[in-house]
Amino acid sequence: MKQFLIKKASRLLLVTSVIVMSNSRTNAQLHKTENVIIVTLDGMRWQEIFGGTDTALLNNAKYTRDKDNLQEHFGGDLASEKRKKLMPFFWGMIEQNGQLYGNRNISNNANVANPYKISYPGYNEIFTGSVDSAISKNDKVPNPNVTVLEYINKQKKYAGKVAAFATWDRFPYILNEQRSGIYVNADDDTLSLKSSNAALYNTLNNITPRPLGCRPDLVTYLYAKEYLKEKKPNVLLISFLETDYAAHNGLYDLYITSAHAEDAMIADLWNTLQSMQQYKNKTTLIITCDHGRGDKIKDQWTHHGGLIDSGGTWIAVLGPDSPALGEEQAENQLYQKQIAPTIAKLLGVHFTPKDPTSLPINTIIQ
Repeated sequence: MKQFLIKKASRLLLVTSVIVMSNSRTNAQLHKTENVIIVTLDGMRWQEIFGGTDTALLNNAKYTRDKDNLQEHFGGDLASEKRKKLMPFFWGMIEQNGQLYGNRNISNNANVANPYKISYPGYNEIFTGSVDSAISKNDKVPNPNVTVLEYINKQKKYAGKVAAFATWDRFPYILNEQRSGIYVNADDDTLSLKSSNAALYNTLNNITPRPLGCRPDLVTYLYAKEYLKEKKPNVLLISFLETDYAAHNGLYDLYITSAHAEDAMIADLWNTLQSMQQYKNKTTLIITCDHGRGDKIKDQWTHHGGLIDSGGTWIAVLGPDSPALGEEQAENQLYQKQIAPTIAKLLGVHFTPKDPTSLPINTIIQ
C-alpha cells in the first residue's frame, strides 16, 4: 500500500511538472519579443513630447537665440502640429503602431518614484525597478543594486548579449560594468570592431568639438548601430544626453534641435532593426527619460531636482507584443520603476524588483 501511494504521488508530481512546463512554453510562445532595445533621452520634458515647442520659451530671447528659425521649423498653432514637427517618428510610426504614455494634460501620468529627480537615481529606478535612498546624487559610485540588464546578462541564454552605449560618463557606474559583465561604451570610449566604420567613428569621436562637454549623441548612436549590426545583442541600451546638457545651459534652440535629431536616430534605428532577420518583428523598442524639468516657474525649465516640479516623465513603446493603442487617453498613473519588470516579462525572464509594487505595465505586454 505504501509503495502504491509513493508511485501515485510520483505520477502526480510528474503530471504537474509537465503541465507547468507546458504552460510556461505556451506563455512564452504568446510573446513574440526576442530582443529589447531601450533608448533614453536624458531630461527630455513631457511638455515638448506631447505639446511640441513651448511658446513661452520660444519667445524668450534669454533662451532662444534664433526665434524665427525655430518657429519656421517647429512652430505651429496646435500642439498636435508642433509635436509632429518636433518628433515625426514618435507622432507617426509610434502613434500609429505603438503606445505613448505621460500626457499630464489629459491626466495620463508617468512619474519618477524617487524623490531626487536627478539622473543617477532615475536610471537606477528605471533599471532596478526600485528606489534606493542611498543613491541620491550623480557621483561616480558603482551601483550596489542589480539591474535588470545585469540579471538578464547572467542568464545562460543572454550571456554576452547585453550591451549599453551612453553619452554620459556615469553609465559604467550605473550599470556596474565590472561586476555585471555588461559591455558599456560611454563618453571617451572608442569602439573595437571588425567593421571598417568603427575606425571612422573613432576618428569622429576624437576630433569632433564638444561644446557641451560631452561627446555628441550622434557618435553614441553610430557606435551603437555598428555594434548592433556586428554583435547582434538581444538587449541594447542607447542613452542620449544632449537634451539635458542643452537645457542646463539654457539653450532652448539646441534642446529642441537635439530632441529632433534624436527622434531621427530612433527612426533610423527602427528601420535598421526591421532590415535585419534577427530583429524584424521580434523586437520591442522602449523609449523614456530619467526625469522631467521645471515648468510652473518657466525659468526652472533649465533645472530639475527634489524642490522643482520635475517628476513628470513619459514612456513610448513599439513592438510585436504591444497593441497599437497610440497615445493613451485614459486617466492613469505609471512609474518609471515599472520599466524593469516590463523588460523582463517581455523576454520571459523572472526578474523580481525589491519593491513589490513595481509591476510590469500590462498594456505594453498582453
